Amino acid sequence: MQKSFKDDSNVEKSDIPLFAYKLIKETSPTFQLENLTESNPNIINSNQNKLFGEVIVSAEHLEKEYKIEGRNESVFAVRDISFGSKSEILGIRKGEFVMLRGPSGGGKTTCLNMIGLIDKPSHGKLTMFGTEINEKTKESFMANLRLEKIGFVFQTYNLLSTMSAYENVELPMKILGRLNKKQRHERTIKLLELVGLQDRMNHLPSELSGGEQQRVTIARALSNEPELLLMDEPTGDLDTKNTIEVMNLILELNQKIGTTIIMVTHNPDIECYADRIIYLQDGHIIKQVINSQQTKLDYTAFMRYISLREESQS
Repeated sequence: MQKSFKDDSNVEKSDIPLFAYKLIKETSPTFQLENLTESNPNIINSNQNKLFGEVIVSAEHLEKEYKIEGRNESVFAVRDISFGSKSEILGIRKGEFVMLRGPSGGGKTTCLNMIGLIDKPSHGKLTMFGTEINEKTKESFMANLRLEKIGFVFQTYNLLSTMSAYENVELPMKILGRLNKKQRHERTIKLLELVGLQDRMNHLPSELSGGEQQRVTIARALSNEPELLLMDEPTGDLDTKNTIEVMNLILELNQKIGTTIIMVTHNPDIECYADRIIYLQDGHIIKQVINSQQTKLDYTAFMRYISLREESQS
């Protein structure tokens, strides 16, 4: 039997995320979660026995050191991080949705930059798709691997302002050069349909809402069919409604397409979307938490309900 939130006056704040609690108070006092999921089983795939593939990202004693110019000193943004192999922290597995959480300056974005091959480790090694990356790895090799295997979504949308949504999504395909014009067109249309923007494809970024711009960014990140999607605070500039909609889309990509996702976030209220959360502090991994599939079912179904309700009332 799933949880029910039948009357907002009886909801205990400690029972659910603060994010969801606030939304309950702002909406109808009558809501039964089991009715929602039973009446619309497609609202979320609970995937109770979700299985992951092979490990595609692992690290051994990974460190990032920055030298202080003009002084014989350095600072470590990341220190002795290991996951996968013999570590207690699991490696990132194909099809998994992992969040990196922790305070500012904890090392989350530095880790993401190394996993994204934007930056090299100073010490230790990173294994990406079976290939070792260390301080001696050539930049050109990292750039090619990044272009072929990894997609990026950032807090700032970074869309080209003079290009339409369609052109922004198509651009990475042109750069990689794998597809001809017809193939690029078909894939661009498919991706815009996937993110629900097929009717807005000819609009410039300035003509789109923040949530719509982030959807274009996600579609663009998927252009070259990456094996790994990296996200740095993708909902940081969004309001509550758009945060829910974008997180629902991200979850759908993970569940239906099997996209492996690593996301950095400061927002504890969206942890429910991830399979696993890794917490960093002062450059170290301090713990990991594995979400049960039932937890994901309960909380994300509620988020979807709120999104649909707000849409119907707008």
